[in-house]
Amino acid sequence: MPSRMGFGDEAPKYPHLIGLPVTTRPLFPGVLSSVTLTDQPTIEALERLQGNGYVGVFLRKDSPSGVSENGLVLDAPELITDPDELYKVGTFAQIHRIQRGVGFGTGASSLHAHPTRQEWKNLSKSGGGGVNGNNGEGDTSDASDADGSFSDGEDDDDDGDGGDDATPASVLLYTHRRLNLESVRNLGPPIDVTVSHWDRLRHNPNGDSKLDDTLRALTNEVLSTIRDVAQLNPLFREHMQFFPNRIDPSDPFRLADFVAAVSSGKPDELQAVLEERDAEMRLHKALVLISKEREVSRLQQEISAKVEEKMSDAQRKYFLNEQLKSIKKELGMEKDDKEALITKYRKKLKDCVEVPEEAMGVIDSELEKLSTLEKNSTEFNVTRSYLDWLTAIPWGKTTDESFEIADARKILDRDHYGLDDVKDIILQFIAVGKLRGTVQGKILCLAGPPGVGKTSIASSVADALGRKFFRFSVGGLGDVSEIKGHRRTYVGAMPGKMVQCLKSTGTMNPLILIDEIDKLGRDYRGDPASALLEVLDPNQNDAFRDHFLDVPVDMSKVLFMCTANDLSTIPGPLLDRMEVISLSGYDLPEKIAIAEQYLVPKSMRESGLTVDEEEEEEETDVEREENEDSSSDTTKERDPTEGSSSSPESRSDDDDVVPESIAIENSALESLVRWYCREAGVRSLEKHINKITRKLALQVVAEKEGTELTEKTRRKSDSWTVTDENLDDYVGKPIFTSDRMYEKDPLPNGIVMGLAWTSLGGSALYIETQAIMRGTDPDGRPKGGGMLQTTGQLGEVMKESTQIAYTVARARLSQAEPGSGYFDDHDVHMHVPEGATPKDGPSAGVTMVTAMLSLALDRPVRNDLAMTGEISLTGKVLPVGGIKEKTMAARRAGIKCIIFPNENKRDFDELPDYLKEGIDVHFAGEYADVYKVAFGD
Repeated sequence: MPSRMGFGDEAPKYPHLIGLPVTTRPLFPGVLSSVTLTDQPTIEALERLQGNGYVGVFLRKDSPSGVSENGLVLDAPELITDPDELYKVGTFAQIHRIQRGVGFGTGASSLHAHPTRQEWKNLSKSGGGGVNGNNGEGDTSDASDADGSFSDGEDDDDDGDGGDDATPASVLLYTHRRLNLESVRNLGPPIDVTVSHWDRLRHNPNGDSKLDDTLRALTNEVLSTIRDVAQLNPLFREHMQFFPNRIDPSDPFRLADFVAAVSSGKPDELQAVLEERDAEMRLHKALVLISKEREVSRLQQEISAKVEEKMSDAQRKYFLNEQLKSIKKELGMEKDDKEALITKYRKKLKDCVEVPEEAMGVIDSELEKLSTLEKNSTEFNVTRSYLDWLTAIPWGKTTDESFEIADARKILDRDHYGLDDVKDIILQFIAVGKLRGTVQGKILCLAGPPGVGKTSIASSVADALGRKFFRFSVGGLGDVSEIKGHRRTYVGAMPGKMVQCLKSTGTMNPLILIDEIDKLGRDYRGDPASALLEVLDPNQNDAFRDHFLDVPVDMSKVLFMCTANDLSTIPGPLLDRMEVISLSGYDLPEKIAIAEQYLVPKSMRESGLTVDEEEEEEETDVEREENEDSSSDTTKERDPTEGSSSSPESRSDDDDVVPESIAIENSALESLVRWYCREAGVRSLEKHINKITRKLALQVVAEKEGTELTEKTRRKSDSWTVTDENLDDYVGKPIFTSDRMYEKDPLPNGIVMGLAWTSLGGSALYIETQAIMRGTDPDGRPKGGGMLQTTGQLGEVMKESTQIAYTVARARLSQAEPGSGYFDDHDVHMHVPEGATPKDGPSAGVTMVTAMLSLALDRPVRNDLAMTGEISLTGKVLPVGGIKEKTMAARRAGIKCIIFPNENKRDFDELPDYLKEGIDVHFAGEYADVYKVAFGD
């Protein structure tokens, strides 16, 4: 039946066909395409029609991309449940071949080459054999090779007998013409449809010349765009090579179909081209598709160029580096990475004076292992890091020490004023070191309030001894690995601070300052205080083992110094290993001297109000050299009226702006110390001095520029000198006005001044007592009495002192006035002012007893009397600490008479004479001695 094998419009027109739904894209006439099927009844029906059968191919409307609305891939796109799921315009296609087990995906359609009329005749001849399985493979090689779906000379058994019935199949179709879907007779599978075929369309049936021009212009634009896409997209260009002469510019319909067939547009856009009957509109839609293809190709080319540029640069650098390594290796200038590393480690070991035997054995073993490892492996990097640290330790290297007492004294006096007791103790250690040849085995702990120079003293000691200085703070430290290192099995493991110190200083005998040792933490990661026991024990630290190194390291040559504010928070075993040097703080004359000699000159320099002598000498040398250079240049005359100037001249101009009379008088410093900065150290004093110099600098610059300042910052006096009279213009009103709450003499009954020690120094505080008389209940019986209430945020120790003092006061009252029932008839309320400040300690015992007796005896105490001392239950006065600070606090408060415990006499005798001058001191062993001084009998 030759009529059934017609080509294109000559193909037969059957009204009833098997309907084949497809996804992804519709099929266009004149295109050889393949469709993958999964439904077995449909596959079997098409196998019966293979070679001379026809089907109607329609794009699915509900899931054109092959994915359902819920995102699932359709298992069998060729099955439908409703005729409305298909578009009404499809393609009349002839079945050329069916092959099981081959497919591009469920229901996907794939484009092949357009066969020519002669090729279609060959295909028709090869398919004329019916369904006997002989498809004439040799004749169809051209079409099959176009997309690579089939191989030459391959015997195909397409009757389905030899295949698995459950496998998908690939159907090769050739499309002839468009057709309309009239109805669906049976949903199948397979689907039985009734169709009507399109007649051949004419692009200009009326011969309209204007339409011809429009179609010609559209055709030329489409062809031009196709050429652009072919140049930009290599894949598109390769696809075009299969049919370079099959584009017919004289047929707009065929050209538009070709463009739609080769473009990657959306399914609905391609379907719109398939349904369009008007030649001009079909070309317009095809032009839109190919224009989008061109823009996508341009964007793809830009992305590809950027990626290729980055890749080419990286590859070029890589190849050049590899070539450079090869050239250096051939010339003997460089070895490979592993050999270079091993050589570097060996060289480091030669520089070491003496490597312990155990450590050397570990190093040799690790070097041997390193030589066998692949350099890109994880173990190689771990071994390399381990060897880096093992060879970075200065095994056996030490710095030469200086034990000259005169030089050490000079350095200590240069950096610190006063502190004679501390300096003497340090010089004693240096003297012992000179006799023994070393100061190792000593761990010094500098204890004192903040700001007294603990850290700077340690630095000065290192300078005096000629040792390298290393400082690290352990305040809040809770990880024991910071002291003893991490295990090497951990990611990012590294040694502890002790080993890091040896590496950074490059010597085995540095001075290590462990700062804030009283603030060590403790958590689930260990107890650093316990880890420090081994480090700070002279009998153990000669073989200190870090967790990371795991070899003994001699730390016995290290001089350890620690700083602390409160010794009570340091664990006992750790404190037992240290020599404690107490720094009590600075008194008024010492603070004034420190301010005059150190703080004021430093602040003046930093504020630009004065120039350092060394800077002046350097600037003078620079100015002299520039003058010589300018004088040697005789070829150019200089105009004396030119405004240009050198930097030294500019600096001298700035110096002229600063008044020579600018200064801070001694009276201002004394007022600062007395009324603003009462702490034991000098940090607050330094801050206030910096505040003064900054404001002076602002006033100097403002007057130079003529800038108006605010009322708060402008200069209110005619002088540039800061005195006690204008001090409040620079630092504000005094923080402290007086240590006395009660100025009248004598004090009210039940009030006595005590002396206390705090971390900021000494302080004078009052003990206040008040009695509440017992009342009577409705029956006339007395209620209350014999009760003591305390307020003022007292600590546990101080609360116990109040109970002891209350008992001693009751016992003393019975001796002074036998038969007195004052404490039985009254409740006593004791308060320590400044209730927001926590207070603790036993040293206020005698003060509390005196206050309660003053209340009970109705006898006041003189207002220039202050006392301190712990009281026992039997009335003994026990010694206390902080005598120097308490004496200084008494002098600030204008106290003339002080009562100290008898056992603190030696501490008072060691005070400087200027602190003891003008003070009447009494020493008490029993409370009776205090009673005599306080009440005069």
